[in-house]
Amino acid sequence: MALKNSATGEIRHSYSIEELKDAAKMMRGYDLVALNAAGSGHAGGTLSIMDITAALYLRVANHDPLNPDWQDRDRIIWSTGHKAPSLYLGLAFAGFHPLEDVVLLRKLGSPYQGHPHWLKLAGVEVSTGSLGQGLSLAVGVALAGRLNGRSYRTFCIMGDGEQQEGQIWEAAMEASHYGLDNLVGIVDCNRLQIDGPVAEVMNVEPLKEKYRGFGWDVRRIDGHNMEQVVEALEAAKPGNGKPIVLLADTVKGKGVSFMEDVAGWHGKVPSREEMIKGLNELGVADRIPVTQLLETAQNYQCAIDRKLQSKMPEFNHDYWWNRALNMKVKMEPTRKGFGQALAECGDDERVVCLGLDISGSITISDFYASKPERKKRWLSMGIAEQSATSVAAGLAKEGKLPVFGTYATFAAARNLDQIRTSICYGEFNVMIAGAHGGVSVGPDGATHQALEDLFAMCGLPNMSVVVPCDAVETRKATRFLLLEHKGPKYIRFAREATPVVTDDKTPFVFGKANVIRLRQPGESFANSFETLLESKYENEGEDLTIVACGPMVPEAMRAAWILKREFGYETRVLNLHTLKPIDEAAIVWAAKQTGVILTAEEHQIGALAWRVSNVITSSPVLYGQPVITGAIGVKDRFGDSGAPWELIKEFEVSAEHIAHKAVELVDVKKNYHSIVSDPHQLTGAYR
Repeated sequence: MALKNSATGEIRHSYSIEELKDAAKMMRGYDLVALNAAGSGHAGGTLSIMDITAALYLRVANHDPLNPDWQDRDRIIWSTGHKAPSLYLGLAFAGFHPLEDVVLLRKLGSPYQGHPHWLKLAGVEVSTGSLGQGLSLAVGVALAGRLNGRSYRTFCIMGDGEQQEGQIWEAAMEASHYGLDNLVGIVDCNRLQIDGPVAEVMNVEPLKEKYRGFGWDVRRIDGHNMEQVVEALEAAKPGNGKPIVLLADTVKGKGVSFMEDVAGWHGKVPSREEMIKGLNELGVADRIPVTQLLETAQNYQCAIDRKLQSKMPEFNHDYWWNRALNMKVKMEPTRKGFGQALAECGDDERVVCLGLDISGSITISDFYASKPERKKRWLSMGIAEQSATSVAAGLAKEGKLPVFGTYATFAAARNLDQIRTSICYGEFNVMIAGAHGGVSVGPDGATHQALEDLFAMCGLPNMSVVVPCDAVETRKATRFLLLEHKGPKYIRFAREATPVVTDDKTPFVFGKANVIRLRQPGESFANSFETLLESKYENEGEDLTIVACGPMVPEAMRAAWILKREFGYETRVLNLHTLKPIDEAAIVWAAKQTGVILTAEEHQIGALAWRVSNVITSSPVLYGQPVITGAIGVKDRFGDSGAPWELIKEFEVSAEHIAHKAVELVDVKKNYHSIVSDPHQLTGAYR
C-alpha cells in the first residue's frame, strides 16, 4: 500500500524493510540539519519517532503526494506537534514537497512552522501544538470517515508525557464508545519530557492496562525495530470493533549518542559541530548536501530580513536597541525576575509551587533550586493545566499560597473554566504565571504565542492582572502578589531578553501607574529617563502620552527618544503595569493634559487599548474635551514562526511603529480646529 496513484490505484513505490531503515536514517540526518538551520526546535523527540515516520509515510499509509486532498487517503494526525520536523520529513521523503525546503523550518513566512499548520502546508492534516488535543481531533476525523462511508484509517501520533493531559482520556473513552476500529493511536514512549523522566514528573504507566481498561486493542512494540513497526502498523486494521493503540518503546535522541536518553535535548538543537558529529554517527554525512542546505536557509533568511526592513518606518537615525553610540541598555529575560522572587520568598511555609513541565524555562523551579528542603512544597503536575488549576484552588482553600505557571496561552486559555469557577468564583488566593507572553516564544509559532490571554484574565471577576515591564519589575510584582495581595492574580511576563529600564529604587505600587520622562539622552538608556509615581507627577505640558505595559514600555520609551530627536515632541510614557485594577486617574489626567493617548501592547489590540478607551469615554472630567486616540498592537491575527525580534517588526509593534503612529496623532491634534470647521480635510485614516 502507501504512495498510491489515486487516479489509477497503482502503487507509486513499494519500500522494503531495508529501504525504510535507510530512509529513517536519512530523515534523522536531515532533521539535524534543519534544526541547526532553524536555531531552535526539538531534537530528542523528532529523532525518537523517525522509524515510525518512515514506515507510515513510505509504506503503510495510503496517500498520494500528487493529490494531497484525495478523499480516500489515510489521515495522519500529529498530536505531538513539537515533533513537526519529523512530519515534514515524512511528507518530503514521500514526495509531497522538495526535500531541501525542510531547512526553512521555523523561519518567518515559511510553511514549515514550529508546530504544524494545516492551512500552510499540503499533507498536514490538522494544526496542532497544544498537547492532548490530537486524539480528540482524530476521533472526529474517524467518525467523519464512518459517516461518509469512507474506508480510510486515522492514525494519531502522541507522546507518553502527553498522556498526562486529561483530554487524552476523554478521547480514549469516546473512541471505544463508538467502536472506532478505523482509529490507530501511536504513543512514542521515549520515557522523557522537559522536566525529566515521565515516571518521576507524573507517571503515566501502566499505559497498556489503562488503554485496555478504556476498551482499546493494545499492542506494545519496539519503536526502533522496523520489522515490528511495519508489522504492527499493517496489522492495525478495522475488524474487531475496537480502536487500536500501539505503545512504541523508543529512545529519545535515537541515533545520536550524546542525545540519547538525555532529557535536556527535548527542546535543544545541535550546534554546527554537534550536527556534523551526529551526521557522522548516523553514517549519512557524505549523502546529505549540508553546505547547500544551509545556504538555502541563509538565503531565505536574508530575503526575510530585507522584507522586514522594508516594513519599518524610516527616520534620520538608527534607534534600534544598542545600535547607537549612546543609549545602551542591558537585556535580560523578564522571567528571571519571577524566579528570583520565588527564591527570595520561598521560606514562607505557605508557599507551594506547582510545576507544569517547563519549570526551568519559566524559572518557577528556582523556588527550590538552591534550597532542596523546599522540595516537599514542590508539586510536579506534569502536562495537566486544567487539573493543576483546580488543585491550586484546593491548596489555597486550606491556607496555602499556591503558584503555578506555563506558557501564557496554556496558563490562561486551556484551563479558563477552571480559573473562572475553581479560583475566581471562590476568590481563592492563587497566583498564575503566564510565562513567555506575547511573541517571545518566537519560532514555536502561533499555538504557543499568547496574544489573547489578557482578554480572558481581565474579563474574570475578582482577578487582578499585572504585566511588568522588565526583570526587576517582575521580581517586585511577584513578591507583592505572592505575599501581600489576597485573591486571584495573574502575572504575565516574557521569555525573550528585553531591555532593563527599572532598578530597585524605581517605584512600584500595585494599581498605580508610573510616569516615565526622557530627560537627557546619554550613555545609559535607562538613566536617560526619570520615573515617578503618576500621583507625584506635575504636568509638563507634553505633546502626547504613550500608555504601555510589559515589554512595550521600553519600546514606548525608545519611541519617546525618536519623537524628541526627530520631531522635538515631548512624550509622557505611562507604565500601566497593573492592567486590572487599572489606574483610571493616571489615564484621565494624561488625556486631559496632553490631548493624545496612544496605547502600545504586545497582544491583540484591545486588552490595553479598550480598557484605556473605556476610561476616557466614561470620565466626566473629559466630557466635551477632544482626546485623540490610537493603538499599537497585534491586528486580529494569529502568530507566526520567527525570531522574537523579527516578530516585533512583523506585527508592527516596535518603537519605530509607535513613533510613526504618534506623529500621525499629533498632526491630527495640531489640525483639530481646522478639521472641525472643515470636515472634508479629514483623511480616510481618521474618518
